Amino acid sequence: MKLAALFSGGKDSTLAIYKAMKKHEISCLITIKSLNPDSYMFHTPAIDLTKLQAKSVNIPLITVETKGIKEVELNDLKTAIKKAISDYNIEGIITGAVESVYQATRIQKICNELDLWCFNPIWQKDQIELLKELVQNNLKVIFTGIAAYPLDETWLGKEINNEIIEKLIEYQKKYKINPAGEGGETESLVTYAPFFKKKILIKNYEIDYENHAGRMNITEAVLKWF
Repeated sequence: MKLAALFSGGKDSTLAIYKAMKKHEISCLITIKSLNPDSYMFHTPAIDLTKLQAKSVNIPLITVETKGIKEVELNDLKTAIKKAISDYNIEGIITGAVESVYQATRIQKICNELDLWCFNPIWQKDQIELLKELVQNNLKVIFTGIAAYPLDETWLGKEINNEIIEKLIEYQKKYKINPAGEGGETESLVTYAPFFKKKILIKNYEIDYENHAGRMNITEAVLKWF
């Protein structure tokens, strides 16, 4: 089928695309740029880098801006999906939803209204297994946001690897954090995936951190051959 993928540039949407493209055609990517950093629906850290990622994978990108007002922002998502239907004749939408019923049900409702298939390749996937799958499939993922004790500023910019996964398992048991960040504990950026033609090279960034909450604000990034 011809599908559009909701794409934030983070680990979940990228892994969902990677799994979906084994059987389906990815006709375009859809990025919603929210002006509200606390959007209920949309990932915001490093969202502008989806342009570089889309260029790397050579898939057209539709970007729509939203003020990020709860529920109202869904109209902007619907507008973007309608454009994907008009421009690329898509038959369905791929999401990277894992546990958020709030997000999944609202995207499903829009798909129902537009007569589209809603495909959620990693829905309800065990979150430790999800992290391990990233490493096993050579997806390079860094943390661009944190918001939970005992995570501190040293986590910003770290790449997810087996050592990091073991640490997150430890924190899950000891502090009850969600290891894949489904509770907002972490945000991520994919700098490379197997379907990327070039990798993302981060040249400059700033750290904004206070009291176990922070962001890695990337100010300069380029595409680089391997």
